[in-house]
Order: sequence, then structure tokens, then C-alpha cells
Amino acid sequence: MKFTDGYWQVRDGFSPLHPAQVDDVRADPAAGTMTVYAPTAVIRRRGDTLNRPLLTVTYSSPAPGVIGVRIEHLSGGAQRGPHFELHREEGFLPEISVDEAAGVLRSGPLAVRVHRDGGWRVDVEQDGQVVTSSLHKAVGAVQADAAHGGAHYVHEQLSLAPGEHLYGLGERFGPFVKNGQAVDIWNADGGTSSEQAYKNVPFYMSSRGYGVFVDHPELVSFEVASETNTRAQFSVEGQSLQYYLVAGPTPKEVLTRYTALTGRPARVPGWSFGLWLTTSFTTSYDEQTVSGFIDGMAERDLPLSVFHFDCFWMREYQWVDFEWDPRTFPDPEGMLGRLKDKGLKICVWINPYVAQRSPLFEEAREAGYLLRTADGGVWQWDKWQAGMGLVDFTNPEATEWYLGKLKGLLDQGVDCFKTDFGERIPVDSVVWSDGSDPAKMHNYYAQLYNEAVFRLLERERGEGDAVLFARSATAGGQQLPVHWGGDCDSTYASMAESLRGGLSLAMSGFGYWSHDIGGFEGVPDPGVFKRWLAFGLLSSHSRLHGSDSVRVPWAFDEEAVDVTRRFTRLKLSLMPYLAGVAEEAHRDGISMMRPMVLEFPADRGGFGVDTQYMLGGSLLVAPVFTAEGDVEYYVPEGCWTNLLDGRTVSGPRWVAERHGFDSLPLLVRPGTVLPVGARTDRPDYEWADGVTLRLFELPDGHDSTTVVPSETGAATTFRTVREGARVTVSSDDARAPWAVQLGDQVVRAPGAGSVELSV
Repeated sequence: MKFTDGYWQVRDGFSPLHPAQVDDVRADPAAGTMTVYAPTAVIRRRGDTLNRPLLTVTYSSPAPGVIGVRIEHLSGGAQRGPHFELHREEGFLPEISVDEAAGVLRSGPLAVRVHRDGGWRVDVEQDGQVVTSSLHKAVGAVQADAAHGGAHYVHEQLSLAPGEHLYGLGERFGPFVKNGQAVDIWNADGGTSSEQAYKNVPFYMSSRGYGVFVDHPELVSFEVASETNTRAQFSVEGQSLQYYLVAGPTPKEVLTRYTALTGRPARVPGWSFGLWLTTSFTTSYDEQTVSGFIDGMAERDLPLSVFHFDCFWMREYQWVDFEWDPRTFPDPEGMLGRLKDKGLKICVWINPYVAQRSPLFEEAREAGYLLRTADGGVWQWDKWQAGMGLVDFTNPEATEWYLGKLKGLLDQGVDCFKTDFGERIPVDSVVWSDGSDPAKMHNYYAQLYNEAVFRLLERERGEGDAVLFARSATAGGQQLPVHWGGDCDSTYASMAESLRGGLSLAMSGFGYWSHDIGGFEGVPDPGVFKRWLAFGLLSSHSRLHGSDSVRVPWAFDEEAVDVTRRFTRLKLSLMPYLAGVAEEAHRDGISMMRPMVLEFPADRGGFGVDTQYMLGGSLLVAPVFTAEGDVEYYVPEGCWTNLLDGRTVSGPRWVAERHGFDSLPLLVRPGTVLPVGARTDRPDYEWADGVTLRLFELPDGHDSTTVVPSETGAATTFRTVREGARVTVSSDDARAPWAVQLGDQVVRAPGAGSVELSV
């Protein structure tokens, strides 16, 4: 929130305290902390210390390259949870030095330098260079008067250099570059066409190679060059503020350190990368309808991996009761068995609400499993479902009760869950079972909800075979994939805003992301649907879903069937490559879908680009957002090759093209060894069997290793070396035939060994 009225004045009703100087700096090497005591006025004589507030700033480091900063006014207040679960490197201690000039705490490449002479100045240094600073009036403890609620706030402002861009703050559908925006970290069900967000993450990343994570699950208010043009401010209500500085210097290194702190994305099963088809939301359907969709896909040779039942698999007014509506699904076990005999995985919709008409409501109320009001009753309202209550996941017994209902579905044959909602969490006059602060629980509830369901799937299906389709999240939610972009319109504009949301989420530590192909609200015209197909099937995860209309391709036109087939098969053929990219997401916290600035941080031409992305490190995807097929996209340096037609494009420059519905800019980065699979009928095959390594613009002296993962055994490794006109590709552990393609040359190998080609 804003505390000033222009640059010079304070807003009426607010009284700020700012550090005026440094009184003392105390190091505790055993604890790894450096504490700074800063009076809020210049102290000239002893008497000036009387009746004078003092701000305390403590620096620490949980791991190399990460520095914690805690700003406190009055430190004796209750510290109610919940708190983000952070991972610290056991035994690590930063280097601390204090002399007459400064106190310095150093952690890996990152350091904070607190200057002791003059006014308040703290420099953040990376590899010896100042990347940001806390300057005069940057730190503030603010008191609001009674007319403005009487609350206390603490803020920090970190300086911004000319040309510096900030990214992240969760899945935000507005401009990708956050400069100039006021952002409140507060989960809300606002669709993709507003400033609200389903997945709010109090973390941003700078184009100067550092990140900032504000360690507060409650409302965090960011003013990103929107109050003071040369500063990024963040503030919370209360008497203290905790945040972490995260080193780079590259964006990938920032994400790797940040996700080491807050958690890395889990592995997801190979089958989840295939095409998902749903019933849509409010359409009428029964087993015959579902079978018609699935058989229609098979008849048209459209590979399908997962079928999803949306809300009305349960009876209306009873969400959730976890019972199949007997009017439409009288034999759920038999139906699920018949669907699974067709090779499909099954997903069903759930949410954390229990409607009053649900048979489970009274059971949960009597047991104390629902969120309570301050007077001891059950919190209820009529939004979404009549008289609904909210499952209290802070109560372990309530959690196990809820998961017991889900286990019954798993026993029936369900494979995964769409964990919808989780954003409409009340804060006024409610009491959580474990005494959690309601303001902190508003955002954090999504973490408890999704984690409970994800851990159940891990227990029942095994690690690596658990996957969600989740809508709400906060920091740490990346550990519980997959997330999708929420309710979007069926328009080109909404398609583009969905992509912006995915790119911002990628800069917030989330490794996987999806969206509703064709849009959710309304009925897309055939052109929108076909353009969205190409985008959706070149995303991490791909789902056909709508609100009150179905998304089977033949509902639009026959060309939509052809486009679905083309891009579904293309994605399945890319599984050896995508599986490797997914492993990067799990191992390093680097998203599968990457903004251009994440992959090319030294190329300023891509700093603000939000209409295209890199799918992994080697494929550039530029979705088409126009009916005519016109598209403009940015090509970084080098000679890039369109994977679909073989044409080459050289950069760095902007390119304008026109594409049919069966095409889009899909460029292979120069210097790429792209593993392409032998199958196009399903995603979960042995990716190294029959793989073809396609070589693109390898420079002389190229020497790289390509790892093709496996879900059932050891990965297969290939080494590619170019010396002059000769290219050699070898593998010591290939257990099946493979091939190498260079231009028109294709050379096959029976297994372990090497092949040679000429450039």
C-alpha cells in the first residue's frame, strides 16, 4: 500500500518511523547473525535516546547465496502461524565482519553492507557489485490513526536502477514486467481478465540478477516503482517484516536458489503430458456421453491420455459428497473399469467445500472438521454451493477424514484429482483448529489443501505418479504440480493474457503449467479454438475444457480435428525432449515453459516479451493470437530452424509471418541436439527406444551430452561432438536402436556404440 502523498509528503492519517542512523552493529558468529540497531532520529547527546523508538534489523543466511533480513519495531508480539516451510542448509554459517566503517554479512556471491557513517544505507552486493540498496526512508514502521484502522505496518524499499525490470509475484495476467504496478498478494477467484490472481507468490526477480522473497503468507502489498519510481516497496501489517535476498547472477540461478529454499517441483508421471479431455463444467453428460467423446477421439485417431469428470459427476447442491450421481452414473466402478480398459487415466473434480445438503456436512460438523466461527458455530455462506462449510485442514483428523473419502475414489479406479478453488477463504470472525492467524491462512490454505491431496496420491500411487490439476497456490505450491490458469474467456485476448499468467508463474518458481484449450467461458469460434490447440499442445500440460460447451474438436469443424491430431502427435513425439526438460524442473526448479528473459538474460531485446516463450532451453514457441494468422515474434542471435517446415530464421531481430491453422513459429535453437521419439500414440513409452537425435546448426567444436530419461529404468546418455566437418554421436548405455539425423542424412545405430556424419 502507499504511505506517501507524492515524493515529499506522508499520507494523512499515517505516521512513519525511519532509521536515521546506525547506533550499533553486533555480530553473533555462532548464530550466523548480524544485528543493526537504528534510532529513528539523529542522536547527538544522551538525552536524545529517551522516548526515542529504535528499529532493529537482523541479517542472517539459511544457505549460500541467500540472505535473510528481519526488520522489527516492537518484537514481543505473538508469532501465530502458519509459516512458509523453508529449507535451510544444515551447518551453514555466513561470513560476518564489523569495523568502524561498516558491518558486512557475506553468503556465497551475495553480501549486505551496512554503512555506519552518515544516514541509513545498506548495499546489496553480488560478486562485489552493488545490485540494489536500502536507502534513506526505505525502511519504515508506520502507525495508522483510528480513522485509517489504527494498524501498524512495516515496509522496505529496494532501489531500482535505470532499465531494471522486475518479474514474478505469482500467476498474474496483466503486463509481464511488473514495473509501475501495485500488486496485493491475496488469492482471489477473479478470472484471468483482472488484476486479481489465483496464485499469489510474494517473490520477484530482477533483470539485474537477484530475487526477493517476502516471507509472509498473509497480505503483502507491493508498490513496484508505483509509489517511488526508483524503488520497489513491499509492506505487511504488523510490527515486523521478514524477507530474503536471493543471488543469481542469472535468472536460472535465482530460481534454483529460491526453490531450494521454498521447495522444488515434484516429478509428475509421463502419462500426464498427454492430452486431457473433460466433460466441461455445466454441460449435460452421462456414461453414454463420456463414451461417445472417448470413442469419437479414437475413431478420429486422436491420442487421448486422461479423461476428466468435472463438477457434475456429483449431484448438484451436494458438492462435495464424493458420491457419483446415481441418476447419470449408476455403475461408477463398472464405468471406470471400462474406461481404463481403453488405456485412459481418470481424473475427477473436487473442492474443499461441503454443501449443507451433502450427507457429509452433518458428519463433519459434529466431528469439528469444518472451519468454526468465533461463537463456536460453523462458518457458512451461499456462494458457490448453498450453505457450504470449509474443511479445516489445520485439523489432522479433518484432513484424514477428507482423504479417506478420496481414497475410496482411488479404490474405484480414479487416478488423480482436479483440486479446484481454495481461494475464497474467510478472515473475519473465524477460528482455525490449530489457532492459526486467519489473515495468514487466507493464502496459505491452498498449500494445506493441495498438499494433503498430493501426499495421498504419493502414498497410494507412489512418488513420481502423483499429479493434481490445481487452481490456487502460494509460495511453496510449486512442490505440488500441476497448476492451471483458471477461468479465461474464449478469445484471442484471453489466450494472450493466459500466457502472461503462465510466464509470471514461471518466474515465481513453478515448473509446470496448463490452461483451458479454447478458453473456459463462452464458445470459441473455430479459429480461436484451432490457434489455442497449437498453444495448448506446446505447453507443459494440455487440457481440453470449457464451461457450458464441450471441447471435442469435431464440435468446431473437421480442420480442428486435423489440427488436434497434428499437434498432439507432435507433442508425443517430443516426449524424449520434454521428459528431460521436466527433469530440469524437478532437479533445479527451472520451469518447462520459460520467458525469453529467463533463457536469454543478456539479450535486452527479450526483456519485455510476453507473447512467446521457450519450451525448455531449445524450442521457441510463438502462439498466434490473430484470426488472420499474423504473428510477430523475437528471434535471439543465431540461425534458428522451424521444426515444422525446416525454414531458417536468423536473429537477433523481430520477425513477422502469417501462419495457417496447422502451423505456428516453432523454432529450434542453434546448437541443439533434439531427441525425437519413435511413438506418437501415447506419452508414456520408453523414450530412448528408437529415439532420433536431430542436429541443428552445431558449431565446430560442439561437445554436448543429451540425456533421455526413463520412467522404468536408467536414463540413456548420448554424446555429440563436431570436429571440423565430422560429427560423431555415441552412447555407451543405449539398450535399443537409435538414429541421428543431420539435414537429409539419417544414420542408424543398433544400440551402444557410435555413428559419424558429415556436415
